Amino acid sequence: MTLTNDSTPSAGNPPNNPGAASTDKSKAARPTIFVKELSRRARKRLLRHFLALSSGDRLLRFGSVLSDDLITRYVENIDFSRDTVFGVYDRKLRLLGVGHLAFAPREALPSVSASTTKERVAEFGVSVDASARGMGVGSRLFERAAIRCRNVDIDTLYMHCLSSNKVMMHIAKKAGMAIHRDYGEADAYLKLPPANPASVLQEAVQEQVATLDYTLKANLRALLKWLGNLPGIKRD
Repeated sequence: MTLTNDSTPSAGNPPNNPGAASTDKSKAARPTIFVKELSRRARKRLLRHFLALSSGDRLLRFGSVLSDDLITRYVENIDFSRDTVFGVYDRKLRLLGVGHLAFAPREALPSVSASTTKERVAEFGVSVDASARGMGVGSRLFERAAIRCRNVDIDTLYMHCLSSNKVMMHIAKKAGMAIHRDYGEADAYLKLPPANPASVLQEAVQEQVATLDYTLKANLRALLKWLGNLPGIKRD
């Protein structure tokens, strides 16, 4: 599972760089990103998100250009009782980014089984809608996945991608992941510290805030829809 082109800016310019002020302003102008855990009720929105990916993005996300039928089968087969799926919604409740955290016995991934004594490892894949590139959506989804891994006693987070996926490589390096390249593909591993009260609280707060944000957006959508059905009111 791999990451589509969600480019994130490099570190800020030095203080004596004339472009520092404009860079800081650009960062300040970014909207706050709320990452919400998804349930099986989100399958339809997940399917719309993946079907909207271009052929190039599908290649980066899945390692091959999947057909619509195969993407539909992938979404239908997501096991929400075993895996964890995160999403970032826009104001119209459209998924801008999706992160799939799949858990497996360490024997299922021989390349990482020797690096952990835990019973399970986690593999992570991310996709970001073209309209949300450069906002840091992919990085936020990755950070949320890492916290979940820590809190469920997993110390190895694994990602697989094409070596040409520069954005994936950037995020992996930024996170301090060990990267191994071979025959046009790359494996990245991140060793995670154990959970602590701060990480548990951080995940709980993030989920509560994201749920509140989703509820507000859903209520606003319902209100606008109701107003749009009133005589003389033009729908947005």
